[in-house]
Amino acid sequence: MPNVTIARESPLQDEVVRLIEELDRYLGDLYPAESNHLLDLQTLAKPDIRFLVARRSGTVVGCGAVRIDTDGGYGEVKRMFVQPTARGGQIGRRLLERIEDEARASGLSVLRLETGVYQDEAIALYRKQGFTDRGPFGPYAPDPLSLFMEKPL
Repeated sequence: MPNVTIARESPLQDEVVRLIEELDRYLGDLYPAESNHLLDLQTLAKPDIRFLVARRSGTVVGCGAVRIDTDGGYGEVKRMFVQPTARGGQIGRRLLERIEDEARASGLSVLRLETGVYQDEAIALYRKQGFTDRGPFGPYAPDPLSLFMEKPL
């Protein structure tokens, strides 16, 4: 999409806050609170997070982040979301590729994620981009509503 840009930006902007609220409602409709592993806006603004915003013709349409875990030596994909009206234009793929670039630039060799089992489009994207299933990692416990994946960089 020629009018789509992806850049590191603050998650504390009004347009981005509204997008995150939309994502929270979406996930809240799919999963109980104990199965939602969400980072809040203040955490997304911390130095160990690389937060990316996708804009189409200047309007926020998606976001994604990588949390840098220097102790564990991996990056964790967080808050990947593209508004439903903007899907189908490869924005999710482009966001994920930029997240991978950010992780590599931070010296990481693997990218991991947790996603929900009811998010078929997201799971398909992750698999297409080379992520494979793995067990829980870091702070996560086994959860029948969670799928854990990773990709070597």
